[in-house]
Amino acid sequence: MRSHRSYRVPALLLVALVLSACASYQPGALRSELPADTVPAQLQGSSKGDLPALAWRGIVTDPRLVQLVERALVNNLDLRLAALNIDAARAAYRITDAALLPTVTTSGTVTRARSSAALGTGVATTQYGVSLGVAAWEIDLWGRLGDLKSAALASYLSKEETRASVQATLISETLQAWLTLSADRQLARLAQETLDDWKETLSLTERRQALGAASTLDVAAAQASVQTARADLASVRTQVDQDRNALRVLLGGELDEALLPGEQEADDLARLPAVPGDLSSAVLLRRPDVRAAERSLQAQEANVAAARAALFPSISLTTSAGQASTSLETLSQSGQRTWSIAPSISLPIFDGGAAKAQLQSARVDQQIALTNYQKTLQTAFEEAANALAIRQRIDERLAAQGAQVLAYETVLRLTETQRKLGAASAQTVLTAQLNLYAAQKTLISLRLTEQANRLTLYKVLGGA
Repeated sequence: MRSHRSYRVPALLLVALVLSACASYQPGALRSELPADTVPAQLQGSSKGDLPALAWRGIVTDPRLVQLVERALVNNLDLRLAALNIDAARAAYRITDAALLPTVTTSGTVTRARSSAALGTGVATTQYGVSLGVAAWEIDLWGRLGDLKSAALASYLSKEETRASVQATLISETLQAWLTLSADRQLARLAQETLDDWKETLSLTERRQALGAASTLDVAAAQASVQTARADLASVRTQVDQDRNALRVLLGGELDEALLPGEQEADDLARLPAVPGDLSSAVLLRRPDVRAAERSLQAQEANVAAARAALFPSISLTTSAGQASTSLETLSQSGQRTWSIAPSISLPIFDGGAAKAQLQSARVDQQIALTNYQKTLQTAFEEAANALAIRQRIDERLAAQGAQVLAYETVLRLTETQRKLGAASAQTVLTAQLNLYAAQKTLISLRLTEQANRLTLYKVLGGA
């Protein structure tokens, strides 16, 4: 009759596995509602408005911009570093996951021995053995290893969200850099055209002075205007060079001139979906930086649970089962079986307070993660509120600024006509030119602000 003892080791291993599956901290799903104490008073209430998830391809319409963003996503070093951090976190998670399972090893031995003839035998013996066993496997009775696994999982998920945040930022910054370059090139074109016009005005004023129709003051004022335009042109050209450098860094390589904006004004982004007036603040939970902060908090909560479990005794199990014989021919026979099982328990009695200090350290790290999560939420609220405030009035500002430019163009045209008739002074014409130039620059900058606001909304409302 076959002995049931041969099943003892597998049975004990099975029991240990069941015990190691005892309750441990598990990182749950991310929040679907914001904590009430983190929502500013002006955003609290019954806001139920929703906004479709924003994807950058739904915003960008210019094919040059699409190519630039795709190139940045491939070559940017910040995004590459974020991806490597994910790989490291994934490997760490696999390590902690493997610690929950026993490490099974196999070994084979050959022992040759001879006893002393003085003992009366003087016989040489050979013993062969083969075994399969588990060495010092910690049974996760209190869930410590499971908690460490949960912490590693949450950390890995946090790195995933961090990469998504880096990607959203990279997309936004690439589009912003392209639009800024476009606006600065428009400003450079405007400054060059204004400089050319004011040079003609200066030349005309000097001729009029020679005829006695203009004063020295008129000439000096015209010269000052020319120098103003020349200084503006030099400044904006410097800014264009800096814009190109910024775009080059984001793309991680040299620029393709065919993909860069020209000097003509263009609206290169599609309109965003209408933002409801009662937009729910919970939409901010889409933001990957908020999700990353919450995952980091979950990781620290799991570390606290693991540190707490470390205060309890640890139980380890060493087992082996195999065959032993003095002859290779009989090694595989059933009568040569061997097995051993050696459970051990370890309870820290005096460690200088290290375990308790580790628990306290984990709790402090948890509070740091919680504070960082709250700070991330506050930043999200501030950015969203500012972006929505700009969006609320930007169309009105653009319309007013466009009307102002048209009005100053009319003023300049009428003033120049009056000057030809002798009814307006050179100073009056110069003032009209300066006013128009300033209004045109403001309009270009305001158009950039409007386009940049779309990108900001894409980012702060959880764009992907």
